[in-house]
Amino acid sequence: MSSQNIFILGIESSCDDTAASVIHNGKILSNVVANQKIHEAYGGVVPELASRAHQQNIVPVVHQALVQANITKDQLNAIAFTRGPGLMGSLLVGTSFAKSLAYGLGIPLIDVNHMQAHILAHFIDEEGFNKPPFPFLAMTISGGHTQIVNVKHHFDMEVIGETIDDAVGEAYDKSGKILGLGYPAGPEIDKRAQLGNPKAFQFTKPKVDGLNFSFSGLKTGILYFVQREVKANPNFIKENLNDICASIQYTIVSILIDKIKKASQQTGIKHIAIGGGVSANSGIRKSLKDGEQKFGWTTYVPKFEFTTDNAAMIAIVGYLKFLEGDFAKQDVMASARLKI
Repeated sequence: MSSQNIFILGIESSCDDTAASVIHNGKILSNVVANQKIHEAYGGVVPELASRAHQQNIVPVVHQALVQANITKDQLNAIAFTRGPGLMGSLLVGTSFAKSLAYGLGIPLIDVNHMQAHILAHFIDEEGFNKPPFPFLAMTISGGHTQIVNVKHHFDMEVIGETIDDAVGEAYDKSGKILGLGYPAGPEIDKRAQLGNPKAFQFTKPKVDGLNFSFSGLKTGILYFVQREVKANPNFIKENLNDICASIQYTIVSILIDKIKKASQQTGIKHIAIGGGVSANSGIRKSLKDGEQKFGWTTYVPKFEFTTDNAAMIAIVGYLKFLEGDFAKQDVMASARLKI
């Protein structure tokens, strides 16, 4: 078959977003995401509710993706789906659906590692966005993950640093909860940080060996700091909210940048790519751009809609695997703790 006419359907269901996307020869034709608002009331994702919502959303979302791409299911060449890591109940919905659809259509099934997909989202054909050359360093930062990966080729990746406890997105959300902000708190902290003084309050950066991260101590430090200040002045949060947000953001961003700087020095790699929901953060983007001047980096940030959990990134991995003839068998199982 000529590589000129390949349609892949990508399905993503690792957490609380049900998503489907159609890719045609590396170009995204549709990228549909159904968000689950139900979790906001709980201040975090409730796994049981998430898997139920996926069951309701998956058929309409896949239908919508095909409609927007203006193709029928009979034109599909393969089905790609998120095998893991993620919430088991959520993964099972996407996995079962993808297996059934591929079987029913008599076309290949392609299993995708969610973490690889965040990195390979950079290879979607998108005007105005450059693809990083190999080797490059990828920093994946999201609600569930914080990793630095040495990417030697599409499917030759080595994790060289990761969080030993909480993910960076979690640090944002928990800090937001302490300050009485809504969930998810990252965007709100980012917005307020731009109005505050980043040096107003100092938080201790955790000391972690090598290229690994830790955010749990920082979270505790922020909690104790806020409790102490509120005891002395009940209006402390209200009067200093922008400065507190700016100081938290400054600390988190500098932890991330310190590690990526260290990784670049150790590997000699100057191409830095970021992905994952937290890569939308303005502080991180600005610091990476500054790194281009300071350290001679070239930085790559994917289009915003490809940074959070989405199916376009699953579809591009499906396309790249399709070209290599790397297919899954029908007995493939979802895996909550899948490693790169």
